[in-house]
Amino acid sequence: MTQSTAAPQPYAPCPKCGGTEANKVSYTWWGGALGPAIFHHVKCARCGTTYNGKTGKSNITAIIIYTVVILVVCLIIYALAYR
Repeated sequence: MTQSTAAPQPYAPCPKCGGTEANKVSYTWWGGALGPAIFHHVKCARCGTTYNGKTGKSNITAIIIYTVVILVVCLIIYALAYR
């Protein structure tokens, strides 16, 4: 009986090229330092595609929702501060 000694991959394969090496994204224009951590945002080392490292799917829907919610909160704070 032989057992595989390969370490498990920390991230899902890239949805574009199937690459198994990815690097955690620590900062983005849309989420600062918090957004990428919330959505497990990683970048494929082979093709550069960014995606959700946990699911292997695109984060675009989550990014849009996150950005809209932050924008609405900021507008509400602004409106309350400058009545």
